[in-house]
Amino acid sequence: MDETVRPLRIPPQISLYAHKHSIFHLLQDMLSSLVIDQPDDPVSFLISQLQRSSVDIPRILLLGPPGAGKGSVAKKLSAELRAVHVTTDSLLQDQSELSDLPVELLVQRLQHRLNEVDCFSRGWVLDGIPQTRLQAVSLQQAGVIPEHVVMLDAPDDVLLERSLGKLVDPLTGDVYHQTFIWPVDDIITQRLEKGRGPSEKQRLTELQRFRCEVTGLRSAYQHALKIINADQPYADVYQQVLAFVQTRRRSRTPRILLLGPPGSGKSHQARLLSEKYKMVDVCCGQLLRSVAADGSSLGKEIQPYLDDGRAVPDTLVLQVLDQRLSQVDCSYRGWILHGFPCDLQQARSLQASQAQPTRVFFLELTDDVCLERITLKATDPVSGERFHAVTRPAPSSQVHNRLKTRPEDSTHTVTLTLNQYRTHTAVLQSVYPDAVQVDADQDPHSVFEALESRLNTD
Repeated sequence: MDETVRPLRIPPQISLYAHKHSIFHLLQDMLSSLVIDQPDDPVSFLISQLQRSSVDIPRILLLGPPGAGKGSVAKKLSAELRAVHVTTDSLLQDQSELSDLPVELLVQRLQHRLNEVDCFSRGWVLDGIPQTRLQAVSLQQAGVIPEHVVMLDAPDDVLLERSLGKLVDPLTGDVYHQTFIWPVDDIITQRLEKGRGPSEKQRLTELQRFRCEVTGLRSAYQHALKIINADQPYADVYQQVLAFVQTRRRSRTPRILLLGPPGSGKSHQARLLSEKYKMVDVCCGQLLRSVAADGSSLGKEIQPYLDDGRAVPDTLVLQVLDQRLSQVDCSYRGWILHGFPCDLQQARSLQASQAQPTRVFFLELTDDVCLERITLKATDPVSGERFHAVTRPAPSSQVHNRLKTRPEDSTHTVTLTLNQYRTHTAVLQSVYPDAVQVDADQDPHSVFEALESRLNTD
């Protein structure tokens, strides 16, 4: 670890104020605008940006496969919100396909378009842009960051039927379809013409291309994304889109604290949450071992405690946590901390730092179940696999006979750890009076659902 590079330390009082009033998100918005616009007079530009901050300027992406209805929804949404409808056609110019446009040129053209006065003052709705994860990441790096991302989707057969049965109003260019969008005005109906477009083979190719990219697109925009089923009446689809984009997307960056006795499943639930929501999984014990192994001066201070099996002093633990939780990935994606705090002093120290959780969960489990979960575990020294006498027994007597139990999993050690946890449970709950109690004596999927249902509740 480079000792010359240290994370910015913000006093706790300022950090609390900043999170309460969404200062960090305001700064992110202003920085994004600076990157996009690159004004000659940044100070005047930022003043004008602040003056308009009380008005919600829409910044919306509409994504989806061909035939999902993106264009129709985007056009109506732009009219409703008085935002600028930015289409692929307006960016293509001499290219026939968006995929033919080099990523650098796409970013350049889109930045130029969003820099124009109408987009800046009224906001924008991007229709079908980007189409690949590479395009999405490049746009994000260039500061094109939407407030809301909607992905419309439907079964392939429905999408192909719509694409082949498309009808167009020659006067307005509006797209209709008899089973999806049909004009209420008979005059419009009478002048509809069969839409010109790609062949069925080309549509299939476009659809397959989208299916290859959909996972990457969802991942790139997961914190702002809502997926809407487009295989329903157009009016219902549109109302769901409108309701979503009229909400404030930006919420506090998730900072989750998982507490509970040994064996309650904190590490497993943290991994599940991290995999689904891309928050950073911060296990205090693993983090200390990682820092001890990196050769830094802080790591060298920690290593002797780990070698001797002694508890690492709180001052060192807090330094490590402060460094890790202040890194960019934790600041932007949020984090899940487990393995700390374990007592009142540690909890108070954490409260006094910048690393204050937005949601605290206590995983509740009786001592008997904790002992059963831990003490019946054993490791096969040959394969490295871990088995459990009840939930995952060894596959053969040969494997069973060579299993080894770790010292920290012995009944004596686990009982001592449980007694320590129970001693401090009441004071930890007093530090976090709004914590959510979750019954951990059920299958992991049910525990995860209980955690997930409370992540975004007030």
